Amino acid sequence: MLKMRHTAVFDHVAHNGSWIVTLARNYPRGHTIPVHFHDRDQLVYASQGVMTVRTEDGTWIVPPQRAVWIPKGVSHSIAMSGDVAMRSLYLRPRLATSLPRNCCVVNVLPILKELILCSCAAGSLRGRVAVERHLIDVILDQLQAIELVALQLPALKDPRAKRVADALLGNPAERRSLNAVCRASGASRRTVERLYQDETGMTLGRWRQQLCLMHAMRLIAEGAKVTHAALAVGYSTPSSFVAAFHKVLGMTPTQYLRSHPGPKQPLAV
Repeated sequence: MLKMRHTAVFDHVAHNGSWIVTLARNYPRGHTIPVHFHDRDQLVYASQGVMTVRTEDGTWIVPPQRAVWIPKGVSHSIAMSGDVAMRSLYLRPRLATSLPRNCCVVNVLPILKELILCSCAAGSLRGRVAVERHLIDVILDQLQAIELVALQLPALKDPRAKRVADALLGNPAERRSLNAVCRASGASRRTVERLYQDETGMTLGRWRQQLCLMHAMRLIAEGAKVTHAALAVGYSTPSSFVAAFHKVLGMTPTQYLRSHPGPKQPLAV
């Protein structure tokens, strides 16, 4: 398989010396932005809809009121679940030194949301313009204190572990036991558990739970009922799904839907 970087398109961000450049764009459900990379660090925020970001290192699910941090040079694609209102900040490299040099999902508090929207309305922010420099400083202060969210599904490299991952990705509601899935991949459960722990820092069971939760979030964003989403990803009861959802997002699916209702009409592109 070709490395993602070999097939990625370089998406140059015209900046004219600006410290932060912005992009405001709406995408319809099902739209995918092909693999590309930028010459700037990027904070991608969606006030509506759910985004799925994929890189060579894994998959990140980005619900409303969250954002994904994508460092300069990281090849990635973005798929839309539901109609997505995307707002992006492109930061001069190393401007936000507090954030890691790998992708991560972060919480967007109300003040950061307003800063993102204000910046997008301005178009770009220059360090030499006093009022714009003040806005940049406040954004950087908020990024300094930002909270990371565990909405990542790390990729696997060992062929045996990858076969297990592919089987589960192909059918999140897989009814076979993990022992059976591992045997079909050509390795014992014990061996696969060790590989997952070594490569992802997760147990196989935790990785599978994360996969199911992320897939269910995409289904909900596309309009599925909570009960349908729970059963579609293999939870035996909606209550067990609700408990897992609450553990990661800090709210129940019903609260989530009330806070971030889907659009009545598709967004214009």
